[in-house]
Amino acid sequence: MEIKRNQRKPLAGMNLRELREVTAELGMPKFTATQLAQWIYGKRVSTFDEMLNISKANREKLESRFVVGLKQPAEAHRSEDGTVKYLFDVGEGKAIESVYIPEDDRATLCISSQKGCRMNCYFCMTGRQGFHGNLTANEIINQVLSIPESESLTNVVFMGMGEPLDNLDEVMKVIEILTESWGLAWSPKRITVSTVGKKPELKTLVEKTSVHVAVSVHDAVHEERQSIMPLEKIYQIKDVMEMLSRYDWAHQRRLSIEYIMWNWFNDDIKHAEALREIIPDEHVRVNLIRYHMIPDTPKLRTSSDERMAYFRDYLNSKGVTCTIRRSRGEDISAACGMLAGKVKKENQQNETKKTK
Repeated sequence: MEIKRNQRKPLAGMNLRELREVTAELGMPKFTATQLAQWIYGKRVSTFDEMLNISKANREKLESRFVVGLKQPAEAHRSEDGTVKYLFDVGEGKAIESVYIPEDDRATLCISSQKGCRMNCYFCMTGRQGFHGNLTANEIINQVLSIPESESLTNVVFMGMGEPLDNLDEVMKVIEILTESWGLAWSPKRITVSTVGKKPELKTLVEKTSVHVAVSVHDAVHEERQSIMPLEKIYQIKDVMEMLSRYDWAHQRRLSIEYIMWNWFNDDIKHAEALREIIPDEHVRVNLIRYHMIPDTPKLRTSSDERMAYFRDYLNSKGVTCTIRRSRGEDISAACGMLAGKVKKENQQNETKKTK
């Protein structure tokens, strides 16, 4: 009996081992799995009919049980600065967002790993949305393969909705697809994974991959950090950074610190010193990020340009490489910490409909 189309499993998001299991199950030659990977990840086709070096009989077998599983974005919003925010429908009334950021000779895609987030950081719109589940490898890699700019991408950063290390297995599978020769064959240096500091999972990521790592510190003072980032109560940032100090960041691999700046909260010399004390070595870069206001955060305000520059210059004078990151996509709510506004609105509309 043929499986209904909406029940067929997607192949996009499977690694080569899983594709081999599919072809073996359907009685196909082992090399068909590599052909599938080339069509899906190399040529980004969306139907089996396009896979011309696979026999029609085998394409029909695949069609009866599986779908390629690539879906176009449901919406796209373009910023004045060229940034594009894409909205992807992930079913059950939920959606996630990705942000395409073109700049000179780079084209970066900021991708999501969860529907919402359970880290509950005070200053983040995604956290305000709540947690609605992990994205599958299919839903994550689809963001990379389905945007119009897919083939021109130079970098991917796991800095969208969700905590990537809270969905480690699926994120690791996507990294495998991005870097293996049967996949996109990217260098791991084109990939950055951001985390608020899930220590055990971060250790696994560092030891099992060669991707860049970005740690969202935002405040190096323990009591203050735990008041805005609850995970600090479980994994103190000083301990996370001490663990990272055991690894080599001096060569091709990069460790960076993300630091959102709030006026008279974490932007003075005392906080600059606290940050400097936990930095593992001189090869770590600090990125200062302008705070983008979200509703219901009365105790946080954006730092002034002058205070940000003073903080940067102080760290540089102490031998710490520190830069102020240029804000992108704020006019379309695509900047740091702003993702999920559209999703939240849709969820509220759905709840309103249920009560009518």
